[in-house]
Amino acid sequence: MHLLPVGHDAVLVEVGSSHDAVALAAWARDRDLARDAVPGATTVLLDGLADGLADGLAHASSDVSAASADGAGLAALADRLASWTPSAADLGPEVEVPVTYDGPDLEAVAAAWGCDVAEVAQRHRDTTWESAFCGFAPGFAYLTAVGGDLPEVPRLATPRTRVPAGAVAVAGRWCGIYPVASPGGWQVIGTTEAVLWDAARPDPALLAPGTRVRFTGGRP
Repeated sequence: MHLLPVGHDAVLVEVGSSHDAVALAAWARDRDLARDAVPGATTVLLDGLADGLADGLAHASSDVSAASADGAGLAALADRLASWTPSAADLGPEVEVPVTYDGPDLEAVAAAWGCDVAEVAQRHRDTTWESAFCGFAPGFAYLTAVGGDLPEVPRLATPRTRVPAGAVAVAGRWCGIYPVASPGGWQVIGTTEAVLWDAARPDPALLAPGTRVRFTGGRP
């Protein structure tokens, strides 16, 4: 774990995996370590650190380990983070997303996964996914396979100018669902009618970080 000061009252914490990032962000929120804890692919931004934890950040080293933090606030934060362990991570609530596997890139994904087209849907359904972080567009969640046993999928050589809302796509080790029509370079394997973002809901994002996602459905 490494701590990188960001300005006067924030720290970027580098961890080992996206699951660790989700778990650490939830742990930090439960303990009010900062105004907000934002997970990324392998980082957590602790923004607006609690009283005493931001002391001396502006003069602290730009890249320090939790074991050798310098600066009063950074050392205090490192002490607090030392009580967290990745093994304490729990998976969050599960959301079921129905999919019709009718995407134009099924053959390309089958080639990347070393299976036939019919197996793509089965492998995708059999995988438990976790929302690691959100970005790109409101409601777009970067989903990672729990266990990470699916081969990576290359992005399209030339991105599409328009991917329809509800497109279920994969790229690299990630899966995502386009909440609105937009350009995109991920490989589309299916479609869903799930509403990814609704400002009228108490929690607008259907797939907030930490959410487990189970896909259901089949080919048309």
